[in-house]
Amino acid sequence: METSRKRISWESITRSYRIYRFIKPHRGYFLFGMLFLVMGSGLFMLFPAAAGEMANTAVGKGSWNIDLKQFGWIFFGILVVQGILSYYRTTFFARVSEFGIADLRKSLYEKIITQELSYFESHRIGELTSRLTADVEQLQAAFSITLAEFIRQLVVLIGGIIIIAWMTPHLALTMLLTFPVIVISSIFFGKYVRKLSKARQDSLANTNIIVEESLQSFQNVKAFTNESFEVTRYSNSIDQMVDLSMKYAKVRGLFFIFIITVLFGGLFFILWRGAMLVQQGEMEVGDLFSFIIYTGIIGGAIAGLGNLYTAIAGAIGATERIQEILDRDQEIQLNHSVASSQRLQGNVAFESVGFSYPSRPEVQVLKDISFQLERGKRIAFVGASGAGKSTIVQLLMRFYKPETGKILMDGQPVEAFDLKEFRSNIAIVPQEILLFGGTIRENIRYGKPDATDEEIMEAAKKSNALEFIRSFPDQFETIVGERGVKLSGGQRQRIAIARAILKNPAILILDEATSSLDAESEKLVQDALDVLMKDRSSLIIAHRLSTIREADCIYVLHKGQIAERGTHDELISKDQGTYKALVELQMESA
Repeated sequence: METSRKRISWESITRSYRIYRFIKPHRGYFLFGMLFLVMGSGLFMLFPAAAGEMANTAVGKGSWNIDLKQFGWIFFGILVVQGILSYYRTTFFARVSEFGIADLRKSLYEKIITQELSYFESHRIGELTSRLTADVEQLQAAFSITLAEFIRQLVVLIGGIIIIAWMTPHLALTMLLTFPVIVISSIFFGKYVRKLSKARQDSLANTNIIVEESLQSFQNVKAFTNESFEVTRYSNSIDQMVDLSMKYAKVRGLFFIFIITVLFGGLFFILWRGAMLVQQGEMEVGDLFSFIIYTGIIGGAIAGLGNLYTAIAGAIGATERIQEILDRDQEIQLNHSVASSQRLQGNVAFESVGFSYPSRPEVQVLKDISFQLERGKRIAFVGASGAGKSTIVQLLMRFYKPETGKILMDGQPVEAFDLKEFRSNIAIVPQEILLFGGTIRENIRYGKPDATDEEIMEAAKKSNALEFIRSFPDQFETIVGERGVKLSGGQRQRIAIARAILKNPAILILDEATSSLDAESEKLVQDALDVLMKDRSSLIIAHRLSTIREADCIYVLHKGQIAERGTHDELISKDQGTYKALVELQMESA
């Protein structure tokens, strides 16, 4: 999490101004909202003057030559006009913030979802979620409320000072002597308040991270009976946030005490000084009445500006965090127009590929890996955990780039292909199937979003999923639950296979697709996989012989290198071979 303290500077304002491009399409509403805001604030400043003149008129010393009864209509007219201005100002700013921030949310989500895999490995999901929620909401509040209120208070402050300086210059000078003290104190307190506010925001984001992690991994929580541990962890995080919040509240409370004390002390002093001027005949009582109201309004504006400054500083900090994401390059450039993807043949070649993960550069995961997968053939990789099997899949999917060597597709370097079109030719059926929380139909259709109901039905049939789907009362409209928890492992696996069948890939990757299934489910899934692998290039990672026995070539990985290669019969016939030892070990444990 970012912990640096944000403050308003010209550089930060300039960087934050780039967010204005989301508001620009609605700038007409924004400008009219500002115009109505200034007009409404100016109209509001007529109230104290009219109230003072009404008091003077009541004692026969009015200067506006207006009958006392007409003041009621004046106040009524001001209220009606100001109400109309406030309504349109509010709706215009709401339109700007809602539509502009909606565009921002879309762009931010698109930028996040199109990042490379390594970005998600280095950023926690809760942190990214906080950018989409807390930071964007803070920015929306700034556009819809804070900025408008800040400008309104400035208009009130400047207008009020000009009016009292013109009406009663002696009393205005007395009042303005307190102004520098209040401003300097506001700046001092504001810096400390912003620091505490930022720390509280980070603490809140940490609590959200704990919630998301525990709920996403709730099966592990249940399996290890760590409910108490997670509750304690969350409670400690909440307690830390409460401590910061209370410290934040106390500092703000001291700030308010100071402002109120200074303001009211100055107000009482000015009231006494004005009363002396009225007694001496140098000032009318109505003018004193107006001056006191103006002084209170100006004091309230000064006090409000401190809080609004803090809120704007927080919004600028949120803008910078959002802009950091928006400035990142995308792994995939989305093209929202419908276009047919380039169909690959499915001829894969790894040539002397070496690789280390960016997070562990000192560990060589793959060393001089070379193999070929011809169109329509099946190859399999076996080996102990950590041998590099899944890394080969990630390199083929172009989640990472090899450090040495090259990967070819149909005789061309994989970098020559558009990444989105390249991956659209590959489907993977992993060991752990993560389904979305919608219906079975929606999960199958994920392989081809524009698929017809007939295509979905055919894919379910080929994956041996149709029978169990029809056994549900809602059939294809059955809700699978979060991550597919309402389905068994075999059912989830067949849904994933149906999804892959619907995608109709040129290359199929099976990553331990049957390793966690019972014998009956494995038979159904294996039959579905045989249908799926027919006439397409298939790369299989597996331990079970039922999955790899029919492979055209089996590669045995050991510590990132290919130790053996050949068909099942060729490898099993080798004396003291690694593959033979793995098979015998599996047969002993069966």
